[in-house]
This record gives sequence, structure tokens and C-alpha cells, in this order.
Amino acid sequence: MKQKFPLKLALYAAAILFLILFGFPFVFTLLSSFKTKMDYMTNLWGFPKTIFLGNYVTIVRKGFFTYLTNSIFVTMVSLALTLAFSSMAGYAFAKLHFRLNQILFTLFLVGMMIPVHTTLIPIYQLTKWLKLYNQTTALIGPYVSFTLPLSIFVITNYFKTIPEELREAALVDGCSHFRIYLQIMLPLSIPALSTVAIVDFLHTWNEFMYSFILIDDPGKMTLPLGVRFFASSETADLPATLTCLLCASLPVMLFYFFSQENVINGLAAGAVKG
Repeated sequence: MKQKFPLKLALYAAAILFLILFGFPFVFTLLSSFKTKMDYMTNLWGFPKTIFLGNYVTIVRKGFFTYLTNSIFVTMVSLALTLAFSSMAGYAFAKLHFRLNQILFTLFLVGMMIPVHTTLIPIYQLTKWLKLYNQTTALIGPYVSFTLPLSIFVITNYFKTIPEELREAALVDGCSHFRIYLQIMLPLSIPALSTVAIVDFLHTWNEFMYSFILIDDPGKMTLPLGVRFFASSETADLPATLTCLLCASLPVMLFYFFSQENVINGLAAGAVKG
């Protein structure tokens, strides 16, 4: 017991150190969001002399909720399509035996090896050809295609851990493959689906490059692009810029805080078999 005490002490000290290192920028940004420009310049590291809410009013007037709404729309639609396609593909690869099973599965895995940004030019040209440039819907296709390979890999491996006897019993009872997938496999795959949803949400929500290339209208910008647009137009108003950054980071922080356990459990469950 005495030998473990120094180890626990070192772990607690390391945890406190990481809390200070990673928590200080958030605290600094939070305090700065309640400061006027003069208060920020003269009292950089201290608490605000008075609670000033003008920075929040500024970001609302400059379209923050428009950026937020666009991000919610793009992320939710992309996430729904990814979960639907990857779960159906995962069931087929894990439970149905057909000639091209391994070849198609390998091709999807190859998709994880392709650098995403090498597709910028062809996707830009395709978007222009489809007349989707400057539309939030133009982002949905690329986001779904980029998140599918990893999603299919995780869900397929999880489906392989489900006993084959369940599917065979359902087939004997006259169930179709789609009914087995919908009523048996999907409810059993909640841990893997949760992991895929969380990872894909974070990726899609924070994606910047494709929205930067495909969106030019401020009214159609997603949150990462909107924050950059706001920051570049408010370079002299640092408290307002920090307020915008703070509000943009809160949804991701809250989402991950409440779902971090599902990420760990789901990744462990989805990696049991390969």
C-alpha cells in the first residue's frame, strides 16, 4: 500500500498539471469575453472590472447563430446518412457471404489511406458542375464520403462479434435480411453506432478546408468558417473575437464531455475482431 502512494501522488500531480495547462486557455477566454476593449488592454490577466455583455451582442449581430444553424444542419444530415449507409454496409460485409465481399471491404479500407485534401480540386469542379457551389448541401456529400471508411470498419468488426446463431434463427423464422438488420442487428450495435456518431460528429463539426473552398456566401458558412470570417473582420476587437471562439467551442466541449465514455467503450467493442 505504501509503494502505491507515491505513484498515486505522481498521477494526481500530473492530472493537476494537465488541468492547468489545458484549462487555463478556456478560463482566459471566458474572462476576456466579459471585458471591454479598454479593460482587455489594461487588465489582460485579471478578472473583468465589470461584467460586459456587449461582446455577446456583437457576435449575435454578426450572424453567429446563422453559422451555428448551418453547422447543425450539415452535421446532422451528414451524420444520419453516414450511420445509415455504414450500418447497412457493415451488416452485409459481416454477415452476408458473397463473391466480392472481401474485395469491396478492402476498397473501403483503402479509402482511409487517401489524404482527404488531395480530392479538393475534383470535388470543387464536381460541385461547380452540379451547380451546388455556395450551398450548404454541397458539403454533405464530401463529409459522408470521408467518414464512411472508418465507420464501416468499426461497425463491420462489431457485427462480427454478434453470434451467428441469432441471424440463423431469424432466417428460420422467415425474417428477411433487411428485417434482421433493422430489428436485431441495429439494436445490438448501439455501442458501435454511438462511437461512429461521436467521432463523425467531431470531424464534421470542426471541418474547415472544404467549407472554405466550397462556401463563399456569409449566410451559408458553417461555424468554423464563420469564426474565421468574423475574426478577420474584427481584428481590432480582440474580446469579441475571443467570445466568438468561446461560443464556437462550447458545443463540441459539451458534446464530448457527456459522451466521452461511449467513445472509449465503443472503440474497444468495435476492435475486438478484425
